[in-house]
Amino acid sequence: MRTQIAAGLGVTVLAAGMLLAPPGAAAQGVVPTAAPAAAPTSSFDISDATTYTRGVLTWNDRSVGVSGEHSSSSADDCRATWVYTFDTARNRLGSRGIGFVCDRTAPYDFTVPADAEGGADMVMVCLDDHDLNDLKCEAFSRP
Repeated sequence: MRTQIAAGLGVTVLAAGMLLAPPGAAAQGVVPTAAPAAAPTSSFDISDATTYTRGVLTWNDRSVGVSGEHSSSSADDCRATWVYTFDTARNRLGSRGIGFVCDRTAPYDFTVPADAEGGADMVMVCLDDHDLNDLKCEAFSRP
């Protein structure tokens, strides 16, 4: 009788374990893992009179993704967006910009290198004039 009860319990426990795990997981020793964490992001919105650059910074391990749009309301008042990456000692790691927009709004999506352990610690986003002079810049620390 004990053997029949023990055998019955073994089947019940085994069946319950099979219901909780994906097929073959227990036999293969597979342990479910969490999805990798999403890269942190920061939003920016830099304006100068009737022109602007706005978007999102995506803080990756050795680069910063930049996506958004910039705008100029005049054909004679063109604008560009430039982004600089810095390490914890404020040494510049990289820079990259996106060309001019004149009398319109245009989207952009580019990557700025930050080839240092841990990536960029700070980013400077600048709205530039038609001569690539910085009109207005804002600094953003890694979240």
